Amino acid sequence: MVQLTEVEDEHFQQSQLGPEEDDDDYSDTDSEISNDSDYDPSQETLAERLYALRDIVPPTTRGWVWDKVETTTGLVKSTLTFCGRAAWAVSVSALLVGVPFALAYADDQQLNAMEEEQRMREMGSELLTTGAEKSTAERVGAALGEAKPSL
Repeated sequence: MVQLTEVEDEHFQQSQLGPEEDDDDYSDTDSEISNDSDYDPSQETLAERLYALRDIVPPTTRGWVWDKVETTTGLVKSTLTFCGRAAWAVSVSALLVGVPFALAYADDQQLNAMEEEQRMREMGSELLTTGAEKSTAERVGAALGEAKPSL
């Protein structure tokens, strides 16, 4: 037959220190309170002073403020991410669609200008040839003695 015996751990036999037994080390705040007489406040940084003020604000208020800060930070980050992606999409679309369109439009304008210049040359040569034919006809008419009425 097996017989069980209880063996107690030494750790459980010692009493634990608590606020009732050791009130000097107990504090209900998270900050460390020191009673140093050689404390010099001029050596304290602004960050240390702000960190020490956290005990003044209740934990529920600190939690509420932290929640608002996290929400605002998340919204700003989401907005900036969306705006950045939208700007990227618009700029890439402009490059892929706008640049070829602008080049084609410029080529079309250049072709229209060349056609207009060609038409002007043709009209100019017609005026020159008509003027030459007219002056030749006048010379021939004058040689033949024909009189032309003046307008």
